[in-house]
Amino acid sequence: MARVSVPVVLALGANLADPARTLHAAVTALAALPGLQVRAVSPLFATAPVGGPAQPDYLNAVVLAATTRSPKDLLRACQDIETAHGRERCVRWGPRTLDIDLVAFGAPGSADEVVQARPELTLPHPRAHERAFVLAPWAALDPAARLRLPDGTLGLVQDLLASAPDRGGVRRLETAR
Repeated sequence: MARVSVPVVLALGANLADPARTLHAAVTALAALPGLQVRAVSPLFATAPVGGPAQPDYLNAVVLAATTRSPKDLLRACQDIETAHGRERCVRWGPRTLDIDLVAFGAPGSADEVVQARPELTLPHPRAHERAFVLAPWAALDPAARLRLPDGTLGLVQDLLASAPDRGGVRRLETAR
């Protein structure tokens, strides 16, 4: 039996080498994955780093897609794309050539939504609700988007952005690739 396609939200970030080129290449690689259909890509946002050591600003984007892959399989494919772009996991929240986070899997509040807390993958992403570098590009794509919060309720991404601690460090770039 074929799997049903479900919506997913992916957050991309990079702050080493040529971040704009890397994000563009990552979106191209995501679009080439079997079982994943990229539906929309946000504009790029420049963002101050949150946590970790001193490092350059990031470029961030959000991809809205649909997939027939399992969450674990999609995570593995995203990690393979990160590795292909030179990602090394040396310092938590450190600088990186590419980061692809699986933010949400399935439509919030629907039967296809995946809510799980496992060592290898927590869904929805446990800190997405407080990270403007995820929320701003997502809200730019879908002003009506909702996210399940850690307390189990649903929040509007735009409302979460308005109260995100790092919202002052996020700015939309005029031209996106």
